[in-house]
Amino acid sequence: MNIFSNYDLKNTTLKNRIVMPPMCMYSADTDGKANEFHYTHYITRAIGGVGFIIVEASGITENGRISDNDLGIWNDYHIEGLKNIVDGVKKYGSKIAIQLNHAGRKYTGNFSEAVAPSKIGFDEASLLPRELTMNDIKQIITKFKEAAQRADKAGFDAIEIHGAHGYLIHQFLSPLSNLRTDEYGGNVKNRTKFLKEILHAIKEVWPENKAISLRVSSDDYTAGGITLDDMVEIINEVKKYIDIVHVSTGGLVPAKIAVYPGYQVNYSNEIRKKCNIPTIAVGLITDLNMGEEIISNKRADLVAIGRELLRNPYLVLNEAREKHVEIDYPKQYLRSFN
Repeated sequence: MNIFSNYDLKNTTLKNRIVMPPMCMYSADTDGKANEFHYTHYITRAIGGVGFIIVEASGITENGRISDNDLGIWNDYHIEGLKNIVDGVKKYGSKIAIQLNHAGRKYTGNFSEAVAPSKIGFDEASLLPRELTMNDIKQIITKFKEAAQRADKAGFDAIEIHGAHGYLIHQFLSPLSNLRTDEYGGNVKNRTKFLKEILHAIKEVWPENKAISLRVSSDDYTAGGITLDDMVEIINEVKKYIDIVHVSTGGLVPAKIAVYPGYQVNYSNEIRKKCNIPTIAVGLITDLNMGEEIISNKRADLVAIGRELLRNPYLVLNEAREKHVEIDYPKQYLRSFN
């Protein structure tokens, strides 16, 4: 099966095409440090045979988290706990990345105010964010750069920049949330400037041999918002800075979304073809037969399976046994798979 084949992501070889996408666990203390739960959570999926694990969205600032119980990467004291996870995951043959995020107006904690490109709340129940100044923007770009340096010190094989699901980068990209009249607002090129400057800054410090993934929402599902054609234009603006696109949709504003198994795969397919860049498909992909179809029909290069890996950490091992695929089972469990 093609989904069990190796894949070279930059200079890192993944043992299969299966990804555990970043999923917030809301399990850190307010200091944002990784703890025993995070270690157990991620190492279990490595033992379970997942090829590529992406650690949940981690705040590049305190108010860059989604909640006060999210992981952080804004301080050097976060490195030790993250490094423990990295070392454990690699011990069992998986590769690992971390998603760097600033939640923008979707920050819901108590440490500081929420900020955004424009003074527009997520919905009527949300507090109005403060509009970022030019100096604020420069500081946040620096914070992304510093977070990438910490990720490298922790030993991650790759990083993922969170430009999706209504968080700060997505807020800049969409005309629904970005009403700025300066160089960071207006046409698609201007709205992409913030993302491009973040990626440029990160490239200055991130090792050339390690990959950079970009998570995107390729449809706002709302009139006047980002469409697939817009996202193709955005990715073509920044693709020289990235190695793969993790293709999602939605999250910017409340919207009705027709959700069904694989509902986002076509977005991955179109971006892969039109931007000539590798992609990760995600979105209610619940079994490896679905994943095999996606990989074999070249609709994506990697397949992210989220909820099913929460339910079944040993999905990969069990599917390999059922499908008679030869893989390296953990030696401690080998007698149960023979």
